[in-house]
Amino acid sequence: MLAANRLTRAHGSHVVLRDLDLQVIPGMRVGVIGANGSGKTTLLELLAGDEAPDAGTVTRAGGVTVGHARQDVTVIRDRRVLDAVLDAAADVVEGERDLRDLEHRIAASADDEREVLLRRYGTLQDRFAIAAGYSVEARARKVLAGLGFEDDAMSADIATLSGGWMMRVALARLLLRTPDVLLLDEPTNHLDFAAADWLAGYVAGYRGAVVAVSHDRWFLDEIATHILELDGAGGWRFRSGMYSIWVEERDAERSRIEAAAATQARQIAQTEAFIERFRAKATKARQVQSRVKALEKLERVEVRRPTGLRVKLSLPTPPRSGRDVVVLDGVRKAYSDTTVFDGLDLVVERGRTIAVLGPNGAGKSTLLRIVAGVEDPDGGTCRLGHNVTAAYVAQHHADALDLDRTVLAELDSVLHDRATNPRSVLGAFGFPGDAVEKRVGQCSGGERARLALAKLVVGPANLLCLDEPTNHLDLASRELLTSALDAYAGTVLLVTHDRALIREVADGICAVGGGTAALSEDDLDAHLAGQRDDGADDTTVAPSASERRPVDRRQQRRDAAEQRRRTQGLRDELARAEAELEQVEQRLAELEAALSDPTTYEDPEAGRELTMEHAVVSDRVAGAERRWENLVVQVDDAS
Repeated sequence: MLAANRLTRAHGSHVVLRDLDLQVIPGMRVGVIGANGSGKTTLLELLAGDEAPDAGTVTRAGGVTVGHARQDVTVIRDRRVLDAVLDAAADVVEGERDLRDLEHRIAASADDEREVLLRRYGTLQDRFAIAAGYSVEARARKVLAGLGFEDDAMSADIATLSGGWMMRVALARLLLRTPDVLLLDEPTNHLDFAAADWLAGYVAGYRGAVVAVSHDRWFLDEIATHILELDGAGGWRFRSGMYSIWVEERDAERSRIEAAAATQARQIAQTEAFIERFRAKATKARQVQSRVKALEKLERVEVRRPTGLRVKLSLPTPPRSGRDVVVLDGVRKAYSDTTVFDGLDLVVERGRTIAVLGPNGAGKSTLLRIVAGVEDPDGGTCRLGHNVTAAYVAQHHADALDLDRTVLAELDSVLHDRATNPRSVLGAFGFPGDAVEKRVGQCSGGERARLALAKLVVGPANLLCLDEPTNHLDLASRELLTSALDAYAGTVLLVTHDRALIREVADGICAVGGGTAALSEDDLDAHLAGQRDDGADDTTVAPSASERRPVDRRQQRRDAAEQRRRTQGLRDELARAEAELEQVEQRLAELEAALSDPTTYEDPEAGRELTMEHAVVSDRVAGAERRWENLVVQVDDAS
């Protein structure tokens, strides 16, 4: 259907894709992942034909259509929403013309060509039947409703829409055309849960092929049959399977390789020690040369270090607050004729991490701004508890950075705990070594977002109000944010569409809507299940892949804990075996150093004792190493 062969592309001297091979067939849904700047969007542009590769080729089977959502953004202004989407139905007319042309070609074709043309005719006929089988306008309305547009919004002028809603219109146009290959670049950006559910269900059931760039871990798990990882230095890896399973397999493979490399390193050290000790002895010349040649021929186990940010944070403890961190009593808030809250009561206690959920426009961001003191309520009261300091991070939080400062100076400007080393914090947030001396203005969007988050967690605030903090963050940075919030000892109110983040850090849900907010102890899955049971948004929420593949996250955590418990004894035994191996290896090295000293043999009896001990310790090293290797295998198998 679509194939890339040895695809290579560079931005200046920086090669982002090198010799990439990819074959896309019907039913395949490829999730493309990698750090910001690793070439993901470049790959989509090459596959779409918008850009030309520096080397390699992109080929399509005859008649295959490719749709790229980004192509439409600049051509749909100054139209009604529905009209702009209906424009995409011009493909139906073209499809009918293609069918007539194929009919003539089939009638005039030879037998060997006819079979190929008939298969193509069947594909076009299916697509035309889907597009023209019922009202095109009805289809357009259904797609727009799935992406969150109410009936009256479909008649709105596109010029009045925000960038996020305009992207939804572009996406609706693309979906209405039903191309053979869908190219999607961060399609869940700006989508609420209902619209994201609908899109995931649509993509998961798509008849053609899909290549989707995404940093949304939930979306990748919902739709991807294959994962393509770009490392930003031209390297790439392609494997089948869900994203989460792919991550587990990747980490398990990395652990096996690291264990094999450690074993090999020990063997090499022993061989090198033997060579060094007996190099000058004529009686050992043959053995020495044999080992030298073996080392030269040895294929070293290479441990590829992960390119993403994989760190654990140790953050300063924020000042302790009173038990009730924020209390809202009868809060009212309205904008012109639109009432957002009317009689809102809410109490948030110390140490909680609360995910604030609700449809777009329900008032999630407004709630955070009121709590943080950025906006005042029109009525009622919002009171912070004893010793509470709130920090509010808006969706475009990185815009508040001083571009002329260095990264180190920017963090140091808010560091309240002088016992905290700012370089250590910045290293944890992906700014190692001299990177802290880079000017903020020279940082990428993802780097600025990470710096803003670093400023947030080291500041004096003990109440964080975070509005879409994962915007502009790649997968590695999202994992870093998850680690930071998981380690944070203060209180967090979190507005996000990142389901993986909510599942990892939230211990409660605040559901916003209908002018009020309700706090519950539900996790995300229980909350969403309750919404479906109540019939909320039944017209727009299609069954998600999570419903087709039920996942009990709590059971997963219990299973993981049980697995750790079962392997704890083995892992303790492995630690003891490693300590014993290090001890006997150290003694062997001491003996070999003594035996290589000519003065040792001035006392013949002492020389004989050392030689005998060396033989015994060598056997102990070999036995300890075999035991250690066996335990490594047992731990890997048990995991």
